[in-house]
Amino acid sequence: MVILVVRIGGNERMVENSLPKRLREYRDLSDGELTQLIEGNEYEDELMEEADAVRRLHYGTDVYIRGLIELTNYCKNDCYYCGIRKGNGQLTRYRLSMEDVLACCATGYELGFRTFVLQGGEDLYFTDERICEVVAAIRSRHPDCAITLSLGEKSYEGYLAFYEAGATRYLLRHETANPEHYGKLHPSTMDGGNRQRCLWDIKKIGYQVGSGFMVGSPYQTTACLLEDVRFLQELNPDMIGIGPYLSHKDTPFAHHANGDLHKCLRLVSILRLLFPHALIPATTALGTIDERGRERGLLAGANVVMPNLSPTNVRSLYSLYDNKIHTMEEAAESRRALERRAASIGYRVVTHVGHVKRD
Repeated sequence: MVILVVRIGGNERMVENSLPKRLREYRDLSDGELTQLIEGNEYEDELMEEADAVRRLHYGTDVYIRGLIELTNYCKNDCYYCGIRKGNGQLTRYRLSMEDVLACCATGYELGFRTFVLQGGEDLYFTDERICEVVAAIRSRHPDCAITLSLGEKSYEGYLAFYEAGATRYLLRHETANPEHYGKLHPSTMDGGNRQRCLWDIKKIGYQVGSGFMVGSPYQTTACLLEDVRFLQELNPDMIGIGPYLSHKDTPFAHHANGDLHKCLRLVSILRLLFPHALIPATTALGTIDERGRERGLLAGANVVMPNLSPTNVRSLYSLYDNKIHTMEEAAESRRALERRAASIGYRVVTHVGHVKRD
């Protein structure tokens, strides 16, 4: 708690100005102060109150809904934490066809979805040309929809081609901004600097850009989280996706504990106060680690949910982590459930495109 001396009507008064209130007002704090907020349970309730007030100021009670289509669980990378890593020989692999993707979009469109998110591993089958064909086909059938891609690291030319084909948003979590930490999560063939280069390329091209990180990943320190926050301040993304680290039994990190729900919620609130206009999802990982995790994420300042439109027979195969929720719900059932959950805490799910609202 900081005590400020102010002059009111010629008289001096001491007033309390807490860290969450100062973060809301100034949209920044020192490293030491942010550390207190990240680590301190005593700030959690006030952080959530301030964050919720800010999201209501800019977005009211609207919760934007995105239709997630998990394109492929093949991946050329071997990230140590990820269930679809190349080295996981226990996983049944799949790819959706063009017809599969368009059928998912058609179902979603009838249900009111106006944003489709194509997510997948870095699958060498899906060349830039094939991705462009899929994007162009969706754009031709649903010209009033936003098309978001989350397909990993590509060349500048690839990102530009996807944009010209009709993609409008790109999600690429930077994962960790600390090079040493990045090296502990990935094989030496991968480079965190290249991942950050990709984000700057995406931003330069004109996409609405999304980044983010895991909370509680192995070997992560509070100093790592501070670097993540500072990188996001430099990037100034339109979308920020964070969630708790969740382990997978068929990875080298199977023995590591899951991330902490409360630390993740505090960071959601901190990010809302730092980035008042950002689109921040209440992630599936939050709902997996806690039965009401997505509701708690919304109360902490999130304003996006992404129910699954993928065919139900492949959802369990897109296994980034263990015990993923709602793999067998039909799209309509999932949307109705999310509407009920949002309404139960005073929010309403809306189906329009939901662009970021910048000043």
